[in-house]
Amino acid sequence: MSLEHKRHTLAHLLAAAVKKLYPDAILTLGPAVDNGFYYDIKFSKEPSEKDLKKIEKQMKKLINSWDTMRGEVVSEQKAREIFKDNKYKLELIDEIVAKGEEITLYTAGDFTDLCRGGHCAHPKDDLDMKAFTLAKIAGAYWRGDENNDMLTRIYGYAFDTPQELQAYKQQLLEAKKRDHRKLGKELDLFTFSPLVGAGLPLWTPRGTLLRELIIEKIQSLQSQYGYERVTIPHITKKDLYETSGHWEKFGDELFHVHGQNDQAFVLKPMNCPHHTQIFASRPRSYKDLPLRYMETTMVYRDEQAGELLGLSRVRSISQDDGHVFCAKEDIASEITNLIAVIRSFYSALDMFNDGDYWVSISVRDKSTPQKYLGEEATWDEAEKILEDVAKKEHLTHTVVPGDAAFYGPKLDFIFKDALGREWQLATIQLDFVMPQRFNLVYTDAQNEKQTPVMIHRAIAGSLERFLSVLIEHFAGAFPLWLSPVQVVIIPVSDKFNAYGEDVMQKLQAQNVRVEIDTDSETLGKRIRSAEKMKIPYMLIVGEKEVNDNTLAVRSYANGDLGTQTIDAFLEKITTEQTSHRA
Repeated sequence: MSLEHKRHTLAHLLAAAVKKLYPDAILTLGPAVDNGFYYDIKFSKEPSEKDLKKIEKQMKKLINSWDTMRGEVVSEQKAREIFKDNKYKLELIDEIVAKGEEITLYTAGDFTDLCRGGHCAHPKDDLDMKAFTLAKIAGAYWRGDENNDMLTRIYGYAFDTPQELQAYKQQLLEAKKRDHRKLGKELDLFTFSPLVGAGLPLWTPRGTLLRELIIEKIQSLQSQYGYERVTIPHITKKDLYETSGHWEKFGDELFHVHGQNDQAFVLKPMNCPHHTQIFASRPRSYKDLPLRYMETTMVYRDEQAGELLGLSRVRSISQDDGHVFCAKEDIASEITNLIAVIRSFYSALDMFNDGDYWVSISVRDKSTPQKYLGEEATWDEAEKILEDVAKKEHLTHTVVPGDAAFYGPKLDFIFKDALGREWQLATIQLDFVMPQRFNLVYTDAQNEKQTPVMIHRAIAGSLERFLSVLIEHFAGAFPLWLSPVQVVIIPVSDKFNAYGEDVMQKLQAQNVRVEIDTDSETLGKRIRSAEKMKIPYMLIVGEKEVNDNTLAVRSYANGDLGTQTIDAFLEKITTEQTSHRA
C-alpha cells in the first residue's frame, strides 16, 4: 500500500469528519501532498486550530465503518444531481466532461466524494490511525487564484508508522529553531520595513557582507573558465520581453514603469534577454565563441502577497546569473566547466557529498511534443550530451521526463540540508529558442551564418532563497570563510583594551574579519552575546594573556581551545580560512 494512497484516503476521511461536525460545510479538493494531505473547505463559520483535535477524534471514530473504499463510474447527470448544491464540484465536473474523461465517485462508509482515485482499498485495515495528525489551518484561494473564493485549508501530516510521524514532528521543531526569519533578526543580517513594502528585504552590513562573500566566491570560480562580468539596467521597454516571449508568460508578474510621453517600461523579471543584446551589439565570429557573461543583479516580480515568505519568496530577487553563447560542438565542454564550478562551490559548503545531492537530467515528455520548441533531432542531441556529461563527471543523476524547459533540457542540482530537506539550487539549462527569437548569429569557419546555443546557468540562483536555505542549513553558524564576523576579541576589563586593539590590528593585517567588544557589560554577558551571534572564535584577553603575549581561545563549535600564541592562532585561522579554496 503506497503512502500516497494512505494520505489521499485520509484526506477523504478528514472531509467526512468535517461534514459530520459542520453539516453546512462545502467540500472542494483534498489531495495527498509531501508529508501528508489537506482539504480545502468553504465554512459558514470557520473552525480554529483548537478544533483540530475534535475533527481528528471524529476521523478516528469514522474509520471503524470504513471497511472498503469503492469506486464507481457515474453519468454526468447523476454527478450533477449529487453535487447540485456544490458549485466547486460542479466546476470540476465541467472540466472532466470537457476533457472527455470518466466521472468517478468513491465511497467509504456513508461518505461519497468526486475523485480520480488512488486510495486504500480497505481503510480500516490499511491505515494506522496513530501515524497521522491534523496539523494546522490556513487560508487558500479556490484553485490558487486570488480572484476566487477564499477557502479554509486543513492540513494533516501522515506517515506509514507512528515512529516516522514522531521523527517528522521532531524535524519540524528543529526547523522552527533554524527558521531563517528568526535567525536573520538575531544575527542582524536583514530586515523588512512596512514603509518599503512586503517582499523587499533590506540587508544590514553583516547581511550584505554575507551576500558579497557568496558572490565573490562564485565569480572567482567562474573567472577561471573565462566568464566576464557585465552590467545591465533594471528596466527595459516592453518590446524586449515581447520578442523573448516572457511578456506573454510573465505579464501578470511584471512591475510597470511609465516614462515620459507615456512610453511603457517594466522592471526586469530576468536578465537573459538583456544579455542577448550585448551579444547582438556587434558582428560575431566563431573565433569569438564561446562568449561567457556573468552578473549578479536584482530582478523584480510582483508576487502575490500571500505567497511571500521571508527570504524564500520575495519581490526583489538577486540573481546569480550567467549566460554562455556557443556553438553546438562546445556544449559538452561548457557544461563540464559549469559542473566544476558547482562542485567547487558546494564542496566549500560541505554539501557536495554522496547522498547529500542528486542531479535531475530534465528532459522532454516525448508524448507531448507540442509543449516544446525546436527540432526533435536537436533535442535528442542535447539530451544525450547532458546524460553523457553527467556520467563522465560521475554525478548522482536521474533522468526525469517532462521537467525540461520549453526551450531545452537542463541539469537541476538538488541538495539536502542538515534536516534532510531537498532544495533545487544550481541549474544549467540549454536554450535553442531565445537566440532564434532575437536573430542572434555568428559566422562559422566557412563564412556561413549560424545560430548560437545559449546556456543559462545559476550556481546559487536567487541569493535570497539560497541564503534562506543556507541560514537554516547551518543554523546561522556559518563556516569560517562565510562568517561576516570571524573573530571577536573580548578584553576582561578596560585596562586590557589596548592589548585587544593590538591583537585586532594583527588579525586585520591578515584579512581576518574581527571585532572587539569593549562594552561595559560583564565578561559573562559579552561571551554569551558572542555565542548568540554564533561568531566562530572568541579571544579572551586579560592580565595573564598580556603578560605572556597570548590569547585564551574559545571556539563556537568546539568550546575552550586553551591558550595560544598570537602567531599560532593566526596560522590556525589562516589555514582554516583558505581550506575552502581547495
